[in-house]
Parts: sequence; C-alpha cells; structure tokens
Amino acid sequence: MTENTASTPTARPPKPLFSNVSPAVPSPCISLCRLDEQKVCLGCFRHVDDIREWRSADDDRRRQIKLAAQMRLADASLPSE
Repeated sequence: MTENTASTPTARPPKPLFSNVSPAVPSPCISLCRLDEQKVCLGCFRHVDDIREWRSADDDRRRQIKLAAQMRLADASLPSE
C-alpha cells in the first residue's frame, strides 16, 4: 500500500485587519475609543467621519486628519474660563 505524498497546500498568513497600513503615517488610535457629543473620539481626537475615512485615505489625507485631531486636542487642553 502506498502513502499519498501529494504536498499539502501551505496555509496563507491571515490578512491584516487594515490592509493599507502606512508606516509613513501611523494611526493616532490609542485604543481608548469613546465619542463625545460632537462625535469626536476622546482617545485620538479624530471625528468619527475621519476614523471611517482613515482606511481608504492616502498619506497626505491622513496627515490632514492627524493635524485636525492635534488641533482638537490642543483646544480641549486649554483651560476654560
């Protein structure tokens, strides 16, 4: 009796959750995902629309999104009078 020696197909590694991760513009997400009344994340300060757009955005757009988030963070950090 001969054994079947046909090669078994190698398993593919799982696809990353975000297929267009860019090392040039890393995500500002810090895994503290809570939205305020204006739908801005209290962790990364991106608006929910920016968070949705992130996956398909190119590096230039991601830089714009991060800049807007940094400005929101700076505004939130200012002491209120």
